[in-house]
Amino acid sequence: MSDLEEHDALHRLLGGYLLGGLDEADTDRLDEHLHDCADCRAELDRLAPVPEMLQRLPDARHLGGGAPLAVSPTARPTQQNIEGLLSRMRAEKTKETRVNRVRWLAAAAVVMIAAAAIGYGIFTNGRVPQGTTPEALPSVELVTTQFESAPGSGLTGSAVLTPKEWGVAIALDVSRMSGNGPFLCLMRSKGGGTEQSAVWGDTGNGSAKVNGASSFKIGDVDAVLITDRDGKVLGTASVT
Repeated sequence: MSDLEEHDALHRLLGGYLLGGLDEADTDRLDEHLHDCADCRAELDRLAPVPEMLQRLPDARHLGGGAPLAVSPTARPTQQNIEGLLSRMRAEKTKETRVNRVRWLAAAAVVMIAAAAIGYGIFTNGRVPQGTTPEALPSVELVTTQFESAPGSGLTGSAVLTPKEWGVAIALDVSRMSGNGPFLCLMRSKGGGTEQSAVWGDTGNGSAKVNGASSFKIGDVDAVLITDRDGKVLGTASVT
């Protein structure tokens, strides 16, 4: 008999093994087989509740009107033997589950690291030089300057200038503006040229928070000016 035929023959005896219906020779053969066959142990685990279920059925000892059902609590194999086999099988399942969980966590960690790396590339506009760590990147130095009001104006506030590759971005936070809108923010270069960097309308309370930009490089900016629609200067913030 081949190994496969032997396996199939013993597999068919599992029901009788649980119900104590095998002779001593078949029980010993199946005992030895179960220690080395995971498939049969899995089937044994699936069938393990059957004897108890049969005992609980109404008239279980006379099903079908035939002979009493032989489910002997003292028949071989012993309950300890079955439980020992099932415990071994469940321990193997637990070990396999634990290994699979560790592998899953490791894969998840790789995905999270990759996502973090992609996110870093996005927030740095993908311009991180090869071989350069984030700590080695130059920090952006912001320039903050305060407005001085022009004669007859009560304008107060600040301007924050951020260097960019293409020029400079500006964030205005001003209040106590007077005059007629629209109001303009102008950047004046050290060479005397000016560029309009922002424009906005009347705010009702004389306060505004506005963002703008200029093509001037940060090192070329001399001052930031706020004017009304007639060109009257309301305040100047010098950039040193």
